Amino acid sequence: MRVGFIGLGTMGASIALNAMKGGFALTVHDVRKEAAAPHLKAGAVWADSVEDTGRDADVVLTSLPGPKEVKAVAEGLIKVMRPGKVWFDLSTNSPTVIRELHARLAEKKISLLDAPVSGGPSGAKSGKMALWVGGDKTEFERCRKVLDAVGDQVIHIGPIGAGSVAKLVHNCAGYAMQLALVELFTMGVKAGVEPLPLWAAIRQGALGRKRSFDRIGDQFLQGKFDPPNFALALAHKDVTLATELAREIGVPMRLANLTYAEMTDALNRGWEKRDSRSYLILQQERAGVSIKVPAEDIEAVLKRDG
Repeated sequence: MRVGFIGLGTMGASIALNAMKGGFALTVHDVRKEAAAPHLKAGAVWADSVEDTGRDADVVLTSLPGPKEVKAVAEGLIKVMRPGKVWFDLSTNSPTVIRELHARLAEKKISLLDAPVSGGPSGAKSGKMALWVGGDKTEFERCRKVLDAVGDQVIHIGPIGAGSVAKLVHNCAGYAMQLALVELFTMGVKAGVEPLPLWAAIRQGALGRKRSFDRIGDQFLQGKFDPPNFALALAHKDVTLATELAREIGVPMRLANLTYAEMTDALNRGWEKRDSRSYLILQQERAGVSIKVPAEDIEAVLKRDG
């Protein structure tokens, strides 16, 4: 299987090397030829253009900064890729852009799948990365060996664009959670607790002992808020005390105050005896979605992923 690789930046350089270690012969291209030095030394073939990279490749992998660069590369690939060939975009991309490009390529019988990666530069080097793939499952399975060479958690999660959606949810959620944690952390420090023991303490609490995204499976993902694991009225009391303390010591608490307001709205609906997470229903209503996954399916995912 002939593999073309475009984009040898911070992530792409290591991913391409891992593909070569996995036994795949690569033709590589980047806007800077010097970026390909380690790959050429390892036996890769240099291509002077996007078109030269994609012309004879069975599979093309791209690792690019964003939608603008992906669209520019697409113009070259569309000209030269032949029917039956496959392109996996590993970039963090716009789902709208990837779906538009997919439609254009499909007219030429070329398969495009979005396969954004998660793991950062260290994961790219070690191969300990997740790849969330959206697109034709048959093509995914046919070319999976290439993806397995660069990541240890390769998952097909849905139709074209699904991988990009998952990546955006993951990344934005991470930054939002960091902001919430830091907001509360600054309150704790200003209230008189030293940073290191405060960090050590919250790591050992109920939230700290479980992976960040696992707890969403308990009540929210199941749509199960009765009977309560911990009552909303009690959670509202805790958030009230935290926001009161913040006001007393002069710490801005934008996210905590928003959480307080959401919980108060839920209490005003008479949900005080429902689970503490029942206030999350309000966002589902605003978004116009209803989420309910069988508990056994959630348990199967947790067991599978350890």
